[in-house]
Amino acid sequence: MTAASHLSPPPAWEDLVTAALLGTDRRTPPGAAPGRDAPAALLDAAAAETVRRRAGLRPGRAAPRPEPAPEDPRPALPAAAARRLALLLADRPGTGSGGRRSTAPDLMELLPQWLTAVNARGFAAPPEALPALLDAARARTDLRPAALRFAGSRALWLARLNPDWRFALRGAPGGGAPLPGPAEARRVETLWQEGLFAERVALLASIRSRDPDAARELLMATWSTERAEDRLMFLDSLRTGLGARDEPFLEQALADRSRNVRATAAELLSALPGSALAARMAVRAGTCVAVDHTGDTPTLVVEAPHECDAAMERDGVSPKAPTGRGERSWWFGQLMEAAPLATWPARLGGRTPQQIVALPVADDWLGELHGAWCRAAVRQRDPGWSRALLGAPSAPGAGGPGAVSLAERAKLLGTLPVPERADWVAGFIAAHGLSEAFQLLGVCAVPWAEPLGRSVVDALNIARDAGSYPWSFSGVMGLAERCLDPSEAARLDALLAVPDEPEDASPGAGGYWAEAFQRLGRTLRLRAVMTQELGA
Repeated sequence: MTAASHLSPPPAWEDLVTAALLGTDRRTPPGAAPGRDAPAALLDAAAAETVRRRAGLRPGRAAPRPEPAPEDPRPALPAAAARRLALLLADRPGTGSGGRRSTAPDLMELLPQWLTAVNARGFAAPPEALPALLDAARARTDLRPAALRFAGSRALWLARLNPDWRFALRGAPGGGAPLPGPAEARRVETLWQEGLFAERVALLASIRSRDPDAARELLMATWSTERAEDRLMFLDSLRTGLGARDEPFLEQALADRSRNVRATAAELLSALPGSALAARMAVRAGTCVAVDHTGDTPTLVVEAPHECDAAMERDGVSPKAPTGRGERSWWFGQLMEAAPLATWPARLGGRTPQQIVALPVADDWLGELHGAWCRAAVRQRDPGWSRALLGAPSAPGAGGPGAVSLAERAKLLGTLPVPERADWVAGFIAAHGLSEAFQLLGVCAVPWAEPLGRSVVDALNIARDAGSYPWSFSGVMGLAERCLDPSEAARLDALLAVPDEPEDASPGAGGYWAEAFQRLGRTLRLRAVMTQELGA
């Protein structure tokens, strides 16, 4: 008999587990004597059995290898730009003491602008940068659209392998599958009939952008069977390419079961000045406003509706006024903003929009009337009325008679041509300073036009020389870092010295302003270099 035949068989794992659960006082471990040494023997046996089990474990069947990532046909990013991308993605916003920042540019704040520039040039993202790019987009939702566009289809391939990046799939219809093209009628029909809601919304938006009539016909085919919340979202997609050919369908939607759907259909129809609804609203609104010539000065008089009848409600007028709002003024405002603005000159004596807005309004109706005209100008994208309601940028009250809030001014500016917006905001800053201009700057094209950029820098310099509290301008300074034209950097050199502080200045204000202008200048020069690296 060999020595090996005298060795005891290893204890079964189940027996060791049982002994551990019951305790060695009640169950002696296999191959051990009862007593004080039993617990140590149990642990020794368990350790030995663990090694034996692992050593004897057979490898599992290998999982199938994933399909290769799709090729990206776009041109490769220039080497210098690829290095810049790595630096932008590696940067993390730091924290400074006392709320002050260093004079170094904030690279993470430049990443959105860099992504916009690279997408405009059509470059492909370097494969090695995709994980960091997806991590950045995961942390900052504002980066996601541009980052995913730059990352391309390979980002979706990676997102299927890492749960942390699933947000990329949620933002892509069909989990990243390409939408059917114009010639794929069968795929379009299948996806529209059987797809998930997000897929159907994306499909409808895609078709609407290239063929508004085809998108509307697709929606009409299933309109009566859609849920109310889905009908509302689908109807909203008609804002793209909205035209007179949509009117019959929108008129039918005025009788929809859902109040929200009816309201949206009415809003879209009122944006079509030639629609039947717009004509009905013009008649109603025309009975509410007239010119009174009995006094020394022609004056607008308002007679608000006394009721909201069924026809008004069908045309989108909400009968229930918000808390704290009078019913008649509520109905009046809705009629005025839905009526075509082009009807008012003829209705009010052939006056121009500027002349109409300049007329006095009786009985404290001015704010309500001009506010409704503001909303109508934005809805109908009417630059002539927007100019009249904005008034001259230097006008007292910082905005003209119809702009009752900064938000409304910004919306009115959005209807003007891009160069005109910049000129108006530049004039506004020159007359009123930067304290109210932040929201208005947000509607101006980037990089800012030269007159606007000069106006912003001059206003910052004036604030510095006046000893103003510096941190109150940190938002505008940060906006300038992203939006000023890089060619403005040379003009900042004269502002880098620490100025003499007036007696009433905030303590340390001069040093802060010097640091802020240094950072602004360095950021502009860095942006110029980044543009050159992209080959522009």
